Amino acid sequence: MKIGALAKQTGLSVQTIRFYEQEGLVPIPQRTEGNYRLYDIESLRQLGFIKQCRNLGLKLDEIRELIKYQATPEEACKEINHIVDAHVQEVDARITELTVLREQLVGLRRQCDSERSVKDCGILRNLLEQG
Repeated sequence: MKIGALAKQTGLSVQTIRFYEQEGLVPIPQRTEGNYRLYDIESLRQLGFIKQCRNLGLKLDEIRELIKYQATPEEACKEINHIVDAHVQEVDARITELTVLREQLVGLRRQCDSERSVKDCGILRNLLEQG
């Protein structure tokens, strides 16, 4: 199939597919005499795998490692577990950061009500004092 059909089936843009090729995550496809890329079912499967990994927030280096492990199906998967465990720790850290940010925003919002004019806005005043 051509890249446009592949993009439609995967839900990825043509530019994203080309980027993944450049990054070595997807093999470079064969080309027709007219220089069109021709993809096979394996490309479709691999792009689905990459898309799922990206949906989970995995970085390209982590995905590259997971793809490398796909090539050695008989090996133990402890390294794969390490990749996911490290990613879980990163997600936990981001959740903590976002929780603190939310608390700061809620506190800031409490500094003002809709009845005030901009010149009396507690949010703006607080931001200016903290800046």
